[in-house]
Amino acid sequence: MNHLSSAARIRRGLVRLNRRLRQERGDGSLSPGRLEVLGHLHRNGAATPGEVAAALRQRPQSLTRVFAELEAEGLLAREAGTADRRRSVLSVTDAGRSALERDMAERDAWLARALASLSPTERGVLELAAELMERVADTETLG
Repeated sequence: MNHLSSAARIRRGLVRLNRRLRQERGDGSLSPGRLEVLGHLHRNGAATPGEVAAALRQRPQSLTRVFAELEAEGLLAREAGTADRRRSVLSVTDAGRSALERDMAERDAWLARALASLSPTERGVLELAAELMERVADTETLG
């Protein structure tokens, strides 16, 4: 199997699993856009709206409404920057962290049940694959 067909097969598997994980989210779960913003801030710490947009490969204007909605719901805090008071800094609130944890817990519970049907060796292969996918995701674009 060549690298291209291998890449296509892995992509298809990831897309299907991602779709299934989205289906396992309960009512009242965070929208994908909100989840992405809160998840980024949770993993990487406070950041300016521009930094969040750049990390998510979006234009800041595209996320303005998401930022405002998260702030209005108390899931995200906005404070004036220390170096430049005109630039705001976004961070996840305790309520935002709780919302993220609830959202992840629902999907993790489904995945744990699905993994229970696999052999220990198969689960080990998937754990190794998860580690490798993290490395691939962190690979800089060549070109």
